[in-house]
Amino acid sequence: MVFKRLLGSLGVGGPTVDTVLDPGAFRPGGSLTGQVHLKGGDADFDIEHITLELVARVEAEHEDGESEGTVVFDRFTVAGAFRLAAGEHRSAPFAVVLPWETPVTELYGQALGIVLGVRTELSVAGAKDKGDLDQLTVGPLPAQEAVLEALGQLGFGFRSADLEYGRIGGTGQQLPFYQEIELTPAPRYAHQVNEIELTFLAGPAGLEVVLEADKRGGLFSEGHDALTRFTVGHHDERDWNTEVDGWIRHLVEHRASYGAHTSYGREGTYGHDGAYGAHGYGHDQRHDEHHDGGRRSGPGIGTAVAAGAAGLAVGVVGGMVAAEAVDEIGDFFEDEGDDEGED
Repeated sequence: MVFKRLLGSLGVGGPTVDTVLDPGAFRPGGSLTGQVHLKGGDADFDIEHITLELVARVEAEHEDGESEGTVVFDRFTVAGAFRLAAGEHRSAPFAVVLPWETPVTELYGQALGIVLGVRTELSVAGAKDKGDLDQLTVGPLPAQEAVLEALGQLGFGFRSADLEYGRIGGTGQQLPFYQEIELTPAPRYAHQVNEIELTFLAGPAGLEVVLEADKRGGLFSEGHDALTRFTVGHHDERDWNTEVDGWIRHLVEHRASYGAHTSYGREGTYGHDGAYGAHGYGHDQRHDEHHDGGRRSGPGIGTAVAAGAAGLAVGVVGGMVAAEAVDEIGDFFEDEGDDEGED
């Protein structure tokens, strides 16, 4: 995606930038590779640095309801100071490491409706211009895929996926948001739970799998949430169907409500100016901090994939990507591009 305007601080005749990611899906904790292509303007310019920002479309809950915003969750300087001559074409290859908790945007080649991007920042003569924004595609780690495959084979269906701003207490979460995958229950559990919500928190040593059940209420009791957490290695060899089914049984049979667990909790902060603070790169001004009692919000981005009756794996592979999810991804990049063109 080419930077659609000349650098605003330099006026007509300034350089342009185009970042091209290598083809294919990247993996959490793996290398993000590509090249930044520069084209010189009508005069020589001193480039101070080229920086890449990883951005995500994230939802946040606050007292007034739900909102969406853009979070910068990591940034990398991929080129230092150099002079770009008039009309010169120059490319800067890069290879940076994605955070382990980078959300998964596709499963079996099917988009999940999660919006991630790589934004290029060019610093010239003391001015910084955020230009080129490219969609980032991230596939699952082997353990993530194994868990999702097992859930599909056990009869769970895919409902939606989104990114929630906040933290899950008692875990090793590093990013200021977490990915939430919502599943319809397998038939054997349908009378006990309304849905299962799944979060992966990957790290160098392995994977934390956080499962939450929105439990059905009985005749004399109210429904409530229950949560449990398991850890696996990145390359564990297990009977995944048996393992995951044991996790679900433990979850749905657990009688203590999620809100009673002091070791877990979800905290959210919302920026005063309508944007979200993130990983040291967002806004410092925050208010309306709250603890939501462990309850997760409902889907906000909307259903990404229509789950098939045969389960998660078949549902995602054979399902249809909802038009609203595709439109939202496209709108995100168009809106960002339009915003960059306004001074």
